[in-house]
Amino acid sequence: MQLQAYLDRIGYRGPVEPTLECLRQIHLRQVLSVPYENIDVQLGVPIDQDVGRAFEKVVGRRRGGWCYELNALLGWALSEIGFDVMRASAGVSRDQRGDTALGNHLILLVRLDQLYLVDQGLGDGIREPIPLEAGTHRQGSLAFRLAKMADGYWRFHSHSFGYPPSFDFRDELADEASLAAKCVALQEAPESGFVQNLVCQIMGLETVTCLTGRVLRIKSIEGASKKLVGSQDELADILDRTFGIRNVDFRLLWPKVVARHDFLFGDKPADQIEVVGM
Repeated sequence: MQLQAYLDRIGYRGPVEPTLECLRQIHLRQVLSVPYENIDVQLGVPIDQDVGRAFEKVVGRRRGGWCYELNALLGWALSEIGFDVMRASAGVSRDQRGDTALGNHLILLVRLDQLYLVDQGLGDGIREPIPLEAGTHRQGSLAFRLAKMADGYWRFHSHSFGYPPSFDFRDELADEASLAAKCVALQEAPESGFVQNLVCQIMGLETVTCLTGRVLRIKSIEGASKKLVGSQDELADILDRTFGIRNVDFRLLWPKVVARHDFLFGDKPADQIEVVGM
């Protein structure tokens, strides 16, 4: 694995040194250039947390990934530069699911003048690192919030139209066994949203473009547009032009997407489809 190949992949051209500005720019560049996606889960291709495989997928094949891959790769790159990086376990929707949610999300904490929350694996989350301080953290028109809970956990609240809306974590080393178990369960459990639905997302500075099954949306603080993907060829074109994803077995992927969509929505027009989730 070569650090320069990763930096080329995300389009970073600045100084390579463990400073806050370098951290901010690398975080932002990866957000804007690498999609969040679960195509491998849909196709039954096993995913683990091996950073070498994440590098080959994201850098070598110019794909995306989910938190276990994207934050693992980012953590490796930041460590190579000289940052003090800690992997931490988080629980998306722990406020609703309780401690069973812990481990369903991997985040990073980076120590500079203070601790910073670094997270590329939420699909639609922070565009830049935020200091680990209670309060509101604004990035353009988007407002994120951190709160310290009575049980010692931090709760991250996403922006007004962000999904998922929250996750909990502690500023301590990850329970790697829990992360590994959840990584497997989210790929295999029939009730997992990642098993049930195709999800591809790419963030803009203040927008997010989401493909959930056959429904393509562009969301911003002003609202959202929706479009129904009509064919295998159109799906391939959207994944290419919008998300930069190519060389996928669409003959296998498209029937799964159609079957799930028809099960949920039938022939409803796109503007009448309520897409819940990523």
